[in-house]
Amino acid sequence: MTSTPQPQAPLLPLLTEIAGLETLQALPAADLPRLADEIRRFVVTQVCRAGGHLGPNLGVVELTIALHRVFASPYDALLFDTGHQAYVHKILTGRQDLFGSLRQSGGLSGYPSRAESAHDWVENSHASTALAYADGLAKARQLSREQHRNVVAIIGDGALTGGMAWEALNNLGASTDRPVIVVLNDNGRSYAPTCGALAGHLALLRHGGEEPQNLFRSLGFAYLGPLDGHDIAAVEQGLTQARDLDRPVLVHIVTVKGKGYPPAESDDADCLHAVSVVDPDTGRPPPRTQATSASWTSIFAQELADLAEQRSNVVAVTASMLRPTGLHPMATRFPDRVFDVGIAEQHAVTSAAGLAMAGYHPVVAMYATFLNRALDQVIMDVALHRLPVTFVLDRAGITGPDGPSHHGMWDLSLLTSVPHLRIALPRDADQLRQLLREAVDDADGPTVIRFPKGTVGRPVPAVARVDGIDILHRTSPGCQDVLLITTGPLAHPALEAAATVRSEGLGVTVVDPGWVQPVNETLMSMASRHHLVVTLEDGIRAGGIGSTITQAFQDAGVATPVITLGLPRTFIPHGNRAALLSEAGLDGPGIARCILQGAGRASSYGVRGLG
Repeated sequence: MTSTPQPQAPLLPLLTEIAGLETLQALPAADLPRLADEIRRFVVTQVCRAGGHLGPNLGVVELTIALHRVFASPYDALLFDTGHQAYVHKILTGRQDLFGSLRQSGGLSGYPSRAESAHDWVENSHASTALAYADGLAKARQLSREQHRNVVAIIGDGALTGGMAWEALNNLGASTDRPVIVVLNDNGRSYAPTCGALAGHLALLRHGGEEPQNLFRSLGFAYLGPLDGHDIAAVEQGLTQARDLDRPVLVHIVTVKGKGYPPAESDDADCLHAVSVVDPDTGRPPPRTQATSASWTSIFAQELADLAEQRSNVVAVTASMLRPTGLHPMATRFPDRVFDVGIAEQHAVTSAAGLAMAGYHPVVAMYATFLNRALDQVIMDVALHRLPVTFVLDRAGITGPDGPSHHGMWDLSLLTSVPHLRIALPRDADQLRQLLREAVDDADGPTVIRFPKGTVGRPVPAVARVDGIDILHRTSPGCQDVLLITTGPLAHPALEAAATVRSEGLGVTVVDPGWVQPVNETLMSMASRHHLVVTLEDGIRAGGIGSTITQAFQDAGVATPVITLGLPRTFIPHGNRAALLSEAGLDGPGIARCILQGAGRASSYGVRGLG
């Protein structure tokens, strides 16, 4: 893991002295508020410079200090649900000097990482899982007669809206002989204010005069709180009491997201939940010196709002990600037709199925990686009933610095097996608009539109269109060596590769089917007129679009050899999106190299016209 020199300012004398948890635990209580202030300044400096999760980490500074003073990590297990609030934990467990490489290739992960430290137990950054991990660890502690080793799960009120969290609470509360400490970090929000009945109950617990009925006590937990999460002494006392009770305990900690950083505290939208490179004085990105392209999300957001204006049956569903997935413009114009169900992807999908049964056309907007959590619902609750639900998957493919749990690389391999499901991958803004309208017009079954994180590239016009397939490039009609089937924004490197291999004497036809599932039958006839087919996708190549096309060719008796290019079946680390795609061979040079190698192999097997 690489590291770069740290900024010289601001000076942080106390934080510099923290060499490990022993130093922290020996620090006089009177010095802790000053340490918290230094940690906040360090986090602001580093995150504003490199990008990352800002608001969540600023809100848990005192809580994390208290956790590491009461419990002996890693002997005691501290499990951070979601993990985007673990920067302070990393600072206190010996990784302060690595923050110069935060979220860079080969550098410090933006989430807990088992490869980085024994203090990181869980690195999956999908929400609502920590309590289930805790349940399993507590069972293991009991079987091994190690119940003196504490199991502590830190979960936010936003993540507590997830179904898995309640499944775990149901088990944990009934297991009085397996002590687990649940630390509920209640800041009233995830990306947005926490929704649903849980938010109302927590508000009663926070502000009630006489104690209301307590849901957590009803589930079998001892309940401590609410405690001021920015009062280190109070939090330490509560955690110590919870530890000594030797039973399932929920400690209710009330915090302020973005605490101590005015730009975050005053940001009602998401308290600067996650930022790119920003000015530390303002929390805003530096002024742009030139115009930049709109993001995929913003194009979708505007088009969906316009569609909702034209079609009263269009509704939208999100799992606690209203702004990140682009539903905010529609929610502003049609607030009664946008539904935020909390961090509950399974429920979101089946709720959308109910809306579709009643004649509405739901658009379910979520990150591609999070649809994995609701695959059963997509298959059994939507596709089996052939319901017209459109899934819009943001952050598809390689997302970059957030790492393996956030890369949206699994959806294509999972969804290609679903009957009645149509999948589209737009290559530019105009095609996104068109495909979205086609999806919403489809009343015959579910549809999927997926696109990556970031800005939309320059338009890629078609030179011709044949039976719904866009021809993006072709050489002279008599030179049909390679059929290159591109998908989504990989059209840009596909065209670059075509120019390269043309200079080597190979003719290339580049086509974009737009809708990649089901396989357009015209691709069969196109393939039969070429000597080699190469498919591109920014999902896992095993079981993905290329595999689906190959199977369709085989079923139709098309003998043209097919090379499928995509992402490897492995967990891809965090890093720059362009660099990671290049490593996978999905840039212009990589695609060209593969075509030329494939052409040579095909020639050795007697295919004429290649090499």
